Amino acid sequence: MNLLPLPAFTDNYIWMLHDGHQAVVVDPGDATPVVQALQHLGLQLQAILVTHHHADHVGGVDALRNATGARVYGPARELIPQPVVALGAHDVVETLGLRFEVIDVPGHTADHIAYYCADMDGTPLLFCGDTLFSGGCGRLFEGTPAQMLDSLDQLAALPGDTRVCCAHEYTLSNLKFARTVEPGNATLLHYHSDCETQRSQNLPTLPSNMALERQINPFLRVRQNTVAQAAHTFDAQVHQDDAVAVLAALRQWKNEFR
Repeated sequence: MNLLPLPAFTDNYIWMLHDGHQAVVVDPGDATPVVQALQHLGLQLQAILVTHHHADHVGGVDALRNATGARVYGPARELIPQPVVALGAHDVVETLGLRFEVIDVPGHTADHIAYYCADMDGTPLLFCGDTLFSGGCGRLFEGTPAQMLDSLDQLAALPGDTRVCCAHEYTLSNLKFARTVEPGNATLLHYHSDCETQRSQNLPTLPSNMALERQINPFLRVRQNTVAQAAHTFDAQVHQDDAVAVLAALRQWKNEFR
């Protein structure tokens, strides 16, 4: 099975899985890079997986469905271009011989979902949309900090070798912030250096993996003393043993960070 990040817009990735004959794409905000990849590789699009309703994730859905007849899957309570197979927690999508379990991960949007495959060529695979980024998490446009914490906790509990396929190339800006939160985190410093090398060669920093994210992502580390203390320094009202408050402070800090 082949896993490809198709660049779109300025910093989106449309993830494509293919077996040399058929393909699945995730969050096609633009049909053009998908059509180009299908033609170049001689593939037939079988399915479209959607994590949430934002235009940069669904803008190409209608064109791709009309051109290929691919079936579209998406969150049941969000406005996804119809017709769509409506999904919620613990539903299963089977495509390309793979089994994806749906995880409800609200926070960025009210009913955001993620797709988790426990075994893709021997290792797990996660399509997490805009809930989890390498070194960061999505903005809270519709959900609450408590919802986002629960969503991130669910994802962080996945096996360490899970490949984390985020929908944006935000890694360097996220790691700049993460280093401000935890300047003494040696794993984070090393990872930041590696990612800078990748981007200098115009290569993607993704996919990441869950074991690494648990070590370097401050939004997965809100119960660590170093992260909680940093959040308290940003906002003295934050109780360091209140993980929801720590996450809320980190998210506000990141929103303002330059």
